[in-house]
Amino acid sequence: MKTAFALLLGACLLTAWACSPPAESRQAPAARVTVFEGARLIAGDGSAPIEDSAFIVENNQFTYVGRRADLKAPDGATRVDLAGKTVMPTLVDLHGHIGFQNIAEGTMSKEMFTRENLVDHLELLAYNGVGAVIGVGDLVSRSDLHGGRTNWGDVPLRVRDEVIPGAALFRTAGPGIAWPGSGAQGHPSRVDVSYPVSTEEEARAAVRDYAAMKPAFIKIWVDDRGGTKKTLTPALYRAVADEAHKLNIPVGVHNVTLANAKTLMRAGVEGWLHVPVRGGEIADAELVAIVRDRIARNDRPNIWMTPSLITQWMNTQGGSTRPEWLDDPLLLAAYSPADVEQHWGAPLRKMTPRDVARARESFESDARSAMMLRAAGITVVNGTDTGQTRFWVGYFNHLDLESMVAMGMTPAEAIVAATHDSATVARIDTGTIAAGKSADFIVLDANPLEKISNTRKIDKVYLRGGEVDRASLRARWQARRKAPTTN
Repeated sequence: MKTAFALLLGACLLTAWACSPPAESRQAPAARVTVFEGARLIAGDGSAPIEDSAFIVENNQFTYVGRRADLKAPDGATRVDLAGKTVMPTLVDLHGHIGFQNIAEGTMSKEMFTRENLVDHLELLAYNGVGAVIGVGDLVSRSDLHGGRTNWGDVPLRVRDEVIPGAALFRTAGPGIAWPGSGAQGHPSRVDVSYPVSTEEEARAAVRDYAAMKPAFIKIWVDDRGGTKKTLTPALYRAVADEAHKLNIPVGVHNVTLANAKTLMRAGVEGWLHVPVRGGEIADAELVAIVRDRIARNDRPNIWMTPSLITQWMNTQGGSTRPEWLDDPLLLAAYSPADVEQHWGAPLRKMTPRDVARARESFESDARSAMMLRAAGITVVNGTDTGQTRFWVGYFNHLDLESMVAMGMTPAEAIVAATHDSATVARIDTGTIAAGKSADFIVLDANPLEKISNTRKIDKVYLRGGEVDRASLRARWQARRKAPTTN
């Protein structure tokens, strides 16, 4: 019986082997190839737009970008007609404080910093056409500098290593370093997140512990909050910069005063997460000379800033006339009308002409410094400072573009800043529509080169070659909103 069964089994296996293709003829699954054609294409690198373009996406990459007339479409490719549309790269945000905000409830807390909530924010960024973000001041376990650890978990480090369908890529700049209590302000949930250092020894120890996270850069705060707090001294932030550079880690700073900007620039700090000089002061010839000298000497010459003038620009539109962006369907996909009215609608409406004039003066002062330093060689990149309840995740990336144009950049320059240049600084393979790049792009219903606010007129978003299911995301966010209270 056993012999008969063995003979039968052998015959079956022999038949299966004979019917299967030989190893050399077996092929991997066919690549997914899609041809998108007919759109005006803005590559993101500053080149002239391509009218009546065509580009090929194979799996998750662009493999051809050019004119439709020059295209020889691969056999069997899916074709997508984008006639009348404009295509541009997805945006990259180098200054996000995502994860703490409970968008549905309008609250913030450490308890909200979970993988689920962080991914929700990354999906909201994707919905708005943002392909990648660097989280700053993230909640992650760190040394308490007294022999223990905070035990806050490793959510940012885990999400950083994931590629989540339909969500922006995430990178982290870790928790940051500040004088005790003078780091991130606003909601108390964020105030104690950064390493608290008050001696050079603590500063260097914090950097060494920080380095184990492999951060995109080390964030420091140098801001006395209008004289209400102590802040890092030059000796402390020089120690941070020196130790970080020994480990080949860039440093990004939140700074306010002209004097500190000069010392930080001389210390080799690479990034500024706001205009380097603000709060009523203006960049001067000496600071400009320091910037140019560093670049000329090739001394950490890749200097960048996220101006983050969004809220100042928004405040210039206060008064009796309601800004149209308060009622934008793109914003209202995730944020409720009540939330929008509470945090921006009512406060803007209550601004007096004098308030608006002061807001305009503040914006113009900081914009003047930003443009002066940009002319000296500092690269402007996208960064929204989102994280507080008044700071709208994803939507602020578009208002950032509008504030860049308001401060003196052209729409084309603002797009390059927020796509190609931001991706280059972040060292992420996105931000440009070119062969070999990750297929991350936005399909728009209008041309942002004519009016920068047209970046908000989004028809579709594609990340890594796949379309983001924006309808499902919008339905989920609107379903979870709190029901309005009635008296």
